[in-house]
Amino acid sequence: MKTKKVLFVVTSTAAIPASGTKTGLWIEEFTSPYYFLSDKGVEITIASPAGGKTPIDPKSTQPEYSTPSVKRFFTDAAAQQKLDHALTLDAVNATDYDAIFYPGGHGPMWDLPDNKLSIQLIQTFYAQGKPVALVCHAPAALKNVVDKNGEPLVKGKKVTGYSNSEEVAGQSTDAVPFMLEDMLKEKGGLYSKANDWQPLAITDGLLITGQNPASAEPVAQEILKQLSHERKK
Repeated sequence: MKTKKVLFVVTSTAAIPASGTKTGLWIEEFTSPYYFLSDKGVEITIASPAGGKTPIDPKSTQPEYSTPSVKRFFTDAAAQQKLDHALTLDAVNATDYDAIFYPGGHGPMWDLPDNKLSIQLIQTFYAQGKPVALVCHAPAALKNVVDKNGEPLVKGKKVTGYSNSEEVAGQSTDAVPFMLEDMLKEKGGLYSKANDWQPLAITDGLLITGQNPASAEPVAQEILKQLSHERKK
């Protein structure tokens, strides 16, 4: 049986441009899907706009956010090595992978919405009939992605992502260039959410979105479901 391959696209932004506050990848949103999928034999490749060492939001490594997968990661030298040596986006080819996944953190809101290589990758995966999955703040990467008719990819599709109420409750509105929920609605997305911090993953065709860190594993489950369905065809 052919090994399934998933491309993880992570941020390269280490600090909020306006304030200099450290940011990056919210580590749970990487570790939870990483282990869920890799434990089931899925091969994972990591890429980012700048490549190399992926910045991790220091807040996400604090004890209150240290889930079992986060703890596992920090004892897993091989996984750390992979995250420290991300490929650059221009070094990956969509045809080599079966799905694409974007974990969040505030970092992706700064370096992915306008990144032409990221936009092109998402559009290519989608056009090739492959799952496109994003969690928490990562749906920001969909801001300028269009379908084959030039319409926003999210237009008319059921989507979720980090909610306005979560951003306000987390006192992080100054850490983002725009409110993600508002952007998804402005682009025509049919946005919905669960209560703050509760897991929610929504699948609409090939597009899979998750609301917050707790939604990262449910998103990975949806990716695996689609890959397994494809396998059975």
